[in-house]
Amino acid sequence: MAERSFAKEVEHLKLGEGDVFRGEGILAITKALLQSGISYVGGYQGSPISHLMDVLADANDILDDLGVNFQSSANEATAGAMLSASVMYPLRGAVAWKSTVGTNVASDALANLASGGVTGGAMVIVGEDYGEGSSIMQERTHAFAMKSQMWLLDPRPDQECMVGLIEKGFELSEASNTPVLLQVRVRSCHMTGEFVCKDNVRPDFTLKDAMNSPKRDLDRIVLPPAAYEHEVEKIERRLPAAIDFVTENKLNEFFGPTGKDKSGKTGLIVQGGMYNSTIRALQFLGLSDAYGNSKLPIYVMNVCYPTIPSEIEAFCEGLDAVLVVEEGQPEFIEQSITTNISRLRKPTEVHGKKYLPMAGDYTVTALTKGIGQFLEDYEASLLGNRAPAPDPVPILTNPAVAALKDVVPPRPPGLCTGCPERPIFTAMKLVFEELGEHHVSADIGCHLFSILPPFNIGATTMGYGLGAASSAAFNVKGAKRSISIMGDGGFWHNGLTSGIGHAVFNKHDGVFLIIDNYYSSATGGQDILSSRAFNKRRTTNNSIVDAVKGVGAKWVRQIDRTYDVNRMRAVLIEALTTDAEGPKIIVASSECMLNKQRRVKPQVAKALKAGKRTVKERFGVDEDVCTGDHACIRLSGCPSLSVKELDDPLRDDPVASIDTTCVACGNCGEVADAAVLCPSFYRAEVIHNPSSWDRFKSSFTLPAITYLQKRRARRAVNFEEAAR
Repeated sequence: MAERSFAKEVEHLKLGEGDVFRGEGILAITKALLQSGISYVGGYQGSPISHLMDVLADANDILDDLGVNFQSSANEATAGAMLSASVMYPLRGAVAWKSTVGTNVASDALANLASGGVTGGAMVIVGEDYGEGSSIMQERTHAFAMKSQMWLLDPRPDQECMVGLIEKGFELSEASNTPVLLQVRVRSCHMTGEFVCKDNVRPDFTLKDAMNSPKRDLDRIVLPPAAYEHEVEKIERRLPAAIDFVTENKLNEFFGPTGKDKSGKTGLIVQGGMYNSTIRALQFLGLSDAYGNSKLPIYVMNVCYPTIPSEIEAFCEGLDAVLVVEEGQPEFIEQSITTNISRLRKPTEVHGKKYLPMAGDYTVTALTKGIGQFLEDYEASLLGNRAPAPDPVPILTNPAVAALKDVVPPRPPGLCTGCPERPIFTAMKLVFEELGEHHVSADIGCHLFSILPPFNIGATTMGYGLGAASSAAFNVKGAKRSISIMGDGGFWHNGLTSGIGHAVFNKHDGVFLIIDNYYSSATGGQDILSSRAFNKRRTTNNSIVDAVKGVGAKWVRQIDRTYDVNRMRAVLIEALTTDAEGPKIIVASSECMLNKQRRVKPQVAKALKAGKRTVKERFGVDEDVCTGDHACIRLSGCPSLSVKELDDPLRDDPVASIDTTCVACGNCGEVADAAVLCPSFYRAEVIHNPSSWDRFKSSFTLPAITYLQKRRARRAVNFEEAAR
């Protein structure tokens, strides 16, 4: 098994004219791409785009029928360069990735693409991973759109709006010869809704047509003098063409009182993705109903860049002040609108961050407070009777709630139960106890959880696949060797060249640990080059060991079972103490337990249903042997390891306990052995649908065990009787 199966969801992509689609936003986006007549699509997984990539991977039959070429890109730069197919030919194409981190990786390709421009429609779908639920630095895509003069779409969270904007986005790209960015937030991607479908479109001009009739236009290649002309063309031709298209097709929307009905003094200018939360805030202020019927005029910027001066002028006509609802910083939209109002010499005051937070999520609470304060200053008469607004502050400051911090332990994110990366970091802690602390450069991926308790390993993380490159400065002989960590996904994304190749070339003396768990696990279990699962459409089973040796690495060790903590520790010590020159590379391999369980559990359930003999392993702790030291928990941190109180007056400390979430990876026992802890862990086999031989053995072993247990109980000292 590799990617998760979305075979059921894929059936929605076959809906045609007049059918009603119902489902998640990210699937609606996929349907919109097919309705737009794309010729190719690619991208790199990462929240919230992973779902899109997985759906496309399961929709190959549909894509083949439409003549659409789907590529699971090696990284975002690969995906961005893929859009070059739209430069010379009237081919529509789309790529997708996660937020600013993906855009940063693809920036070279996108800057060239935006400079020369495109002939066919080119769209980049960006999972705008900002605010709540984000796992990265807090930045926005808006700055890149302005820097490279790419039009930025931010659809109102409504599936009909999202689908329509994607279709019009391709037309906008073609009308202005400019690639388009479409940003969708986590909430939009997983929001359920419906829209009326159109037929999927097979492109009239295909990739095969382009390949059989090659074309070149020097004016679109980024070389002087054309490169100088591109900048002028962006401003003098492409930008006006984009503004005209947005205006004529009414891509931005107006809600609430308009024209003669707009008798108030104030209005809201709202970033498209913020519309739903804004309406909710207006509900609490008594200025809107649940259906979006607002008493306040609202201008929704589904196109956040470029700003449309004529629409700003029309909206602000007769208003004393407008409030710009723009999440995140800097306040690009507020600055743009302020500039436009100033150039138009309009008296309307423009506000935004004066009333709303400069950074962080625009929750309904924050919006209610900010919009309320704005209206109190400029149109207090609107604020009449209204429902109590949500305010979490009194709850959070309640002494009883504050006291919970003293008794409820913190629950930081961590590795899954049975994760094969857990014993690697256990081994590292044991090595540090023996050799002292070492500088550790971490990387993006599941292994980044090692920076948190109980491991507390890792000093920096600089980007996906840059774990090895992060230690480039620490190449000093005679000092403690640095340790660099990266996963297999990061290795193939960027790490082979920027990390390992760099280390070989510069004779880096450090240790480079590559964690191979067979998939790009952190993004949902997608196949990569070194995946050991069979994939009929891609080439897998490419060795990481062969790859690093191919760029010149000499000292390479492979560990094919990371749960062997003693082996892991021994190899780490060897790498840190050897006299060998050059980088010391360790490839530690074990299958991602989450993906393994996804594969194995259905097989076990099927076998049980069929009445077949099935053996399930379980691990436990002997309560009589456990001392309550809990070193096993401190060195492992497995979520299935907990503590249990005993009804024994002579034992104050709770003993270790393993709950039912255990997946029998055996790590706790391995840790106990490697750390020379107590031998309290045991492994048991639970046999379902036992054979006659199993029943025969049980008829002897169970009575024997029962007899021995009773004998031990009789010989034990009974303190209650002794006291009498």
